[in-house]
Amino acid sequence: MAERLVGSNYVTPDIIAKVTGRARYAEDFRADGMLFCKLMLSERPHARVLGIDKRRAEALPGVRAIITADDVPQLGGTTEHCLTKEPLYAGEPILAVAATSEEIAADAIELIELDLEPLPHIVDPIESLRAASPNARTDGNVWGPAAGQPPRPTIQELKWTDADFAEATDGRMPTGKAMEEWSYGDLDAQFKNAALVVDESFVVPSTGHHPMETRSAMAFWQNGKLHLHCSTQSVVRTVDAVARWVGIKPEDVVLICEYTGGGFGSKGGGAVSMAIPALLSKKANAPVMMRISREEESYIGRARTNMIGRARAGFAKDGRILALDLFIVQDSGPYGPMGDHRSAGNAASLIYQPAAMRWRAVNVVTNTPPRTQQRSPGPMQANGICEGVITKAAKQLGIDQVAIRRMNSPEGKALYGPPDAKGGRRHITSAFVKEALDRGAQQFDWEMRKARAGTRGGSKVRGVGVAVGSHPAGSIGFDGLMTIRPDGKLYVQSGVGNLGTHSVIDLARVAADILEIPWEKVVVNWGDTSKGLPWTCLSVGSQTTHAMTRANHAGAMDAKKKLQEIAARDLGGAPDDYTIGNERVFRKGSPSRGLTYAQAATRAIALGGKFDGHEVPADIHAVTKAAAALHVGVGLMGVAKDVYPRNGDSYSFVAGFAEVEVDVETGVVTLVDFYSVGDVGTIVNPRSLIAQINGGCCLGIAHALFQKLVYDPHYGLSLARRFHHNKPMTILDIPQMHSSALDMADPETPVGARGVGEPPVGAGFGAVLNAIADAIGVDAFRRAPVTSDVVLMSLTHGKRMHEPLQSHI
Repeated sequence: MAERLVGSNYVTPDIIAKVTGRARYAEDFRADGMLFCKLMLSERPHARVLGIDKRRAEALPGVRAIITADDVPQLGGTTEHCLTKEPLYAGEPILAVAATSEEIAADAIELIELDLEPLPHIVDPIESLRAASPNARTDGNVWGPAAGQPPRPTIQELKWTDADFAEATDGRMPTGKAMEEWSYGDLDAQFKNAALVVDESFVVPSTGHHPMETRSAMAFWQNGKLHLHCSTQSVVRTVDAVARWVGIKPEDVVLICEYTGGGFGSKGGGAVSMAIPALLSKKANAPVMMRISREEESYIGRARTNMIGRARAGFAKDGRILALDLFIVQDSGPYGPMGDHRSAGNAASLIYQPAAMRWRAVNVVTNTPPRTQQRSPGPMQANGICEGVITKAAKQLGIDQVAIRRMNSPEGKALYGPPDAKGGRRHITSAFVKEALDRGAQQFDWEMRKARAGTRGGSKVRGVGVAVGSHPAGSIGFDGLMTIRPDGKLYVQSGVGNLGTHSVIDLARVAADILEIPWEKVVVNWGDTSKGLPWTCLSVGSQTTHAMTRANHAGAMDAKKKLQEIAARDLGGAPDDYTIGNERVFRKGSPSRGLTYAQAATRAIALGGKFDGHEVPADIHAVTKAAAALHVGVGLMGVAKDVYPRNGDSYSFVAGFAEVEVDVETGVVTLVDFYSVGDVGTIVNPRSLIAQINGGCCLGIAHALFQKLVYDPHYGLSLARRFHHNKPMTILDIPQMHSSALDMADPETPVGARGVGEPPVGAGFGAVLNAIADAIGVDAFRRAPVTSDVVLMSLTHGKRMHEPLQSHI
């Protein structure tokens, strides 16, 4: 039997290209006669374009094409377009120029005259709910419930009353009318039974995604098809969106993206800006390169939804959470709507398992750059809003931080979220959070660190914190596609993106294990839809490992079944009389009676039909059928849809433990040590898993200590367009980090694996916030990031001095 690949480290086949610079990203491609694109961005946060004078720009030598919103296919409703006549945020693209050089294109931009009518703007979601405040859009300021056929979300106007605002004292968030709401259990009764009630509000920041590679793209047209070199997290799943944005059929799109320099959710299904070079190329009849600068990326590159949340929780004397009343005001930017606020509610109900809970929310529209999912969208914000409440209750009840979280943590097929029409609630497939907390407390030496927390050493004081991050971690129902060819190799088609997580390659190891074929004889094809790639999940939301190990398990089992059937045809007996091993299919108990994989592949071609892909299963997706057609007759085809049962929804968890040191004279917070434990099912790639856990924790830590977006409320302009003012975590900020995973298989998926990308973020965010609170007091802050000025002002005055509810400061 071949050595098991799942669960072992390996060198990915793309690593040499990456470290030698041979890997080609979108910006690296060139073509004869290629033009360069520059964008004209709105200088106002909200305006109406009354006129555009392009004459001087069009006359400039080297300018080949200019497009405006009039050249863009109309998508209808409130949908974002690549170019606009009504910019809804400063930095939104209004037009694009293609010229023979970037310098000429930039000069042409300067020659274009815009006639803009300024319109009212608002950048703060709470302020937008005041009666006298303007709306971000001409049709309203909040997203309302879906209406019409088919149901679509609608923009509406919502203003809270003066009484609503007057009710909120001591920095607490007002709780006016909600646009969405659910509840379960008897909330009033549980609050009445509570020994302690804690009521706090918290501001979670918005941060730009800022992947290393900006969303540059190059496009050209050939034989009626659009060829697009781009940066996306999900190769196959980006095709339909591009076709819609450009106004063509999906079959007329060839999308190439072998390497993506990060995305963190901002490139989940591509970016609408990809349409710009495609449309310019069509108009100019030449290839067009659009290179996006870092400043442009800060505008169009997307950001996390910021939230202001109020959490009121009731606790029993032993620390059990009896009731949780959670109200969230979410900033969705000018488009959307985003659903992170719903994910936050689900996460809170799951992580803390309250006996009764009510969730309410308002999804506000503002004139700030568009939001999209950022790694742990919703659950991370839930950690920020709720963790301070849990930590404060633990202090007041005299309960250890780890103990209060352990007793309230989910286990087994835990319930979560809102009730359905019959009163039932959804449940997860498995949870081993208690085991993760136990291991983490032991490995981190929690008791020793806790004992020294709060002790002053010169100007320094230390604190410790713990938090559990969660996130959905897998979807189902996608397709696996592979071929065993006459050269004896296994060719696995991978439609997911190669964004640095290795999942684009990892999933093929499942197929190799099932077929017991050495890894050196496996070829993974990815990154180019002309190669025939199957229908896959979006590479967002920690789905890929779970979804595509299942899909490739199904495809490999189909290939194995066909190997057995071919052997039975040629050598007699029934398919079940045959097994596989050593790259052969042979009769059980008689290894000499069999076929090599190379021989079976040749026979599959001769037999045709289902064996070589002339016939494919009816239930696979149309995209997979078209992909399979490109591989007909090349060998034995394994192709199948994941139809494995699953009892529950797949969630993963990470427990994070932090120790910080606070300088009470300067307010500077230093992260001393960090340890995390993942409950993510079976480990597929150990080295990559540890990198994912550590990297995700770092993103959460950065939200706790450094990163935020800042807007001038009067002018509506961004004040954090570069890293100098929007500091990401650097290698100098990272302490010794250690992590591990339980490696306990999820019982509801054949490989046992779940996703890992998102849960570490909330663990890092919450653990560091709790550690700071442990060092300087649980009432010292109610917003993130906790910068030195926030700490110093609080310590100096003996109370919180920061603005309690304002966003983007």
